[in-house]
Order: sequence, then C-alpha cells, then structure tokens
Amino acid sequence: MSDPVASKSSSLCTYMKDQPRTLVAYVKYFGKVQDNVVSAEMSGVDSKGMTLLYKLQSGVSNSVRVPFNPPLPGYDGAKPRLLSMKTEALDGLGMLKVPKLTTFRFPPKAIMTPFIFLAYFYLLAPPPPGTTLFSIPAATVDTFFSPANAIKNFTGLGFAAQTLATILGVIHTAEGLYTLSLCRRSVKGLAVTAVYVGCSMLFGVHIWKDLKIRIQEKRTEAATKFE
Repeated sequence: MSDPVASKSSSLCTYMKDQPRTLVAYVKYFGKVQDNVVSAEMSGVDSKGMTLLYKLQSGVSNSVRVPFNPPLPGYDGAKPRLLSMKTEALDGLGMLKVPKLTTFRFPPKAIMTPFIFLAYFYLLAPPPPGTTLFSIPAATVDTFFSPANAIKNFTGLGFAAQTLATILGVIHTAEGLYTLSLCRRSVKGLAVTAVYVGCSMLFGVHIWKDLKIRIQEKRTEAATKFE
C-alpha cells in the first residue's frame, strides 16, 4: 500500500520553500542540531516524518530526519501538523512573539457549573430526615430529598455539606491558582487577570480550558504570520 503523503511529497516540499526560517527552526529544534544553521530545505516527506537538508555556517551540509508523532493519517493532515510543529519549534527556540490577551471571554458551557454544584450537594450532601431549611416544613424537605437520601443509603456515599463545600473549595482554589499561572504568561492587565482568576474559582474548569484555547489560538496566529 502506497504512502498517502509520500505520493504528494513534491507538493509539500514546494509549499515549504517559502518558509526557509521555519525549516531552519525544524532542524534546530526537532533535529537537535546545535550548530549555526544558515539554510534548510525539505527534500522529502511521508506519513512518518520529513527529511530536511541543511547547511551550516561552516559550509558543511547534512540531513536530518524529523519524525511525525503520531504518524500522519493522510495528506489532509500534513499542513496542519507542519503548522503545529512550527509553533512548537519557534516557541521552544524563543523565536515566537505572541501578543498577550487583553480581554476576557466567558465560555457558554461555564453557565452549567452552578447547576452541577447544586446536583453535587443534592446527591452527596442531602440533609437528614426531619431537617427544616429556610422555614420550609420538614415534611416538604424530606419529600424533596428522599431520592437523594435513598441513593445515599444504598451506595453509602455521602458527605456533610460543610465537608463537600470544603472539598469543592479546595479544588476551585487550585483551579484559580492554575489560571493565575496562565495569566502571568499570556494575559495583559490586572483587571482581566482578576476576572479570569475569580471566574475560574467560581465556575471551574471551563474558564481555564477556554483560556488555554485562546492562548493556543494566539500562538498559532503568531506562527502563521512568522517568516
């Protein structure tokens, strides 16, 4: 069976001719060539990797094989993978200048977090029978929480409300600190950083995941414009 990428190798090699600095970055970063590389070209590519010819400042020429990990499933994945590797190489070599985020974006999925919290407390920390809540009669409270108490009695899983609140608080505090570490590298402005950290502590994983997506988008945009 023929390699789906190798059969179109010449097309990819021609495409990469317009990106000589990117090819040099591939050689230095993925090929781990420490010497002063002055030029490079792609001589061949297949689903498992690419072969790069390069020339050093000393005049010595050589080649290096850069594998694709994982291998490319087909030709359509070649250019996106080359762009991803370009971003990684430029970033690893300190050549990628990524503008910082200056705005906050609230991901729609995060609106589900309060409802998930309520579900946690309902299922894992239901009040014991006979409890009165906010002047609501105990009989009404018992009826509302009877399914949760039945599940708790059947599974043996459950926490005191204060314990569950502490666990969730620790988790979301950790998420806030992680978000702060992302913001220190990729967000400009104390106000935007404060909003990101605060929302991560309140709404959790969806906030910092969306922040990471935005950071990656900025990195890819910067890499696309590089040459």
